Amino acid sequence: MERSQVKTFGILTSGGDAPGLNAAIRAVCRTGIIQYGMKAIGIHNGYRGLVAGDMEPLTMQSLVGLLTEGGTILGTSRDKPFKNPVPSEETGLLPIEAIKKNYKKWNLDALVCVGGNGTNTTASLLAAEGLNIVGLPKTIDNDIVKTDMTFGFHTALDVATDAIDRIHTTAHSHSRIMVIEVMGHKAGWLGLYAGIAGGGDVILLPEIPYDINCVAKKIMERRDAGKNFSIIVVAEGALTREESLLDKKSFKKKRAAMPYSIAYRVAHELEEATSLESRVTVLGYLQRGGTPSPYDRILATQFGTAAAHFLANGNFGKLVALQNGVIVGVPLEEIAGRVKNIPMTHPMLHAARELGTSFGD
Repeated sequence: MERSQVKTFGILTSGGDAPGLNAAIRAVCRTGIIQYGMKAIGIHNGYRGLVAGDMEPLTMQSLVGLLTEGGTILGTSRDKPFKNPVPSEETGLLPIEAIKKNYKKWNLDALVCVGGNGTNTTASLLAAEGLNIVGLPKTIDNDIVKTDMTFGFHTALDVATDAIDRIHTTAHSHSRIMVIEVMGHKAGWLGLYAGIAGGGDVILLPEIPYDINCVAKKIMERRDAGKNFSIIVVAEGALTREESLLDKKSFKKKRAAMPYSIAYRVAHELEEATSLESRVTVLGYLQRGGTPSPYDRILATQFGTAAAHFLANGNFGKLVALQNGVIVGVPLEEIAGRVKNIPMTHPMLHAARELGTSFGD
């Protein structure tokens, strides 16, 4: 057993749940306990639990069976302690003051924060406050900068692709336009990959503003070629060319006024433009739930074991990332507040276009 700079560490999961969270918890804690004799403290419900001091020790027994289990045994929340902070009515402490108090109370030497963009942005702010932080990249959107892949993405991709495959049969049987909405609010990685893997005829992404007339033209070309159905894959953050010209506040206001999600609007507009029957499937939380794929179990395990080594070596203030097949540490301030969008030079975009896929542009 090697010497470690960390004797006790806390671990939390924050933001939306994703397949592989429990595998990551298992990997960090098992490696820390077995290789370095560390003590692991599980923090319930993300940063909310860190503020409230809602914690418990995690033992080897606590970790049994976690590799294949979906969700997170620690629970999660979307609380952001640095956003509009107000003192607690009970203690009078600001969130950051409560966090520091609990960090000291539980004798934590470091904190592992597992989550997406928001989680790791908060982790960066905690590091700036003097806490020893290590971040792990989790999100089905695969939109964290400086890492080639996040765990959770591949499982969601499997689920979305399977759904598109199943919808294909109904689309063909009923000669319909089938609009499938996948997650991806700011980045379209899931829509792009699932759309290609599922044979989508049109893929609408946040990065490529669409013109509904271009989409309708593609559908009518397919009909004229004797193809009686079309598969449209829409990321939830897809937007029109007109919407892309709006400022952030105006865009949010317009979207908030929509009585339904983007897929329903696209389906309605296509029916009007083509006179062809359209149907919508919104995959929603199906993409985030269930058993993690083997790929995500492996990736979460790689990230988790690396995080334990980061703790032992005092490699703090870093996000554990994957770059060109190698695990590296990226300073948290370099990823805070940023989103990894699909570059227009990405080879998957080129491949899809060469296959005849339309992006509505």
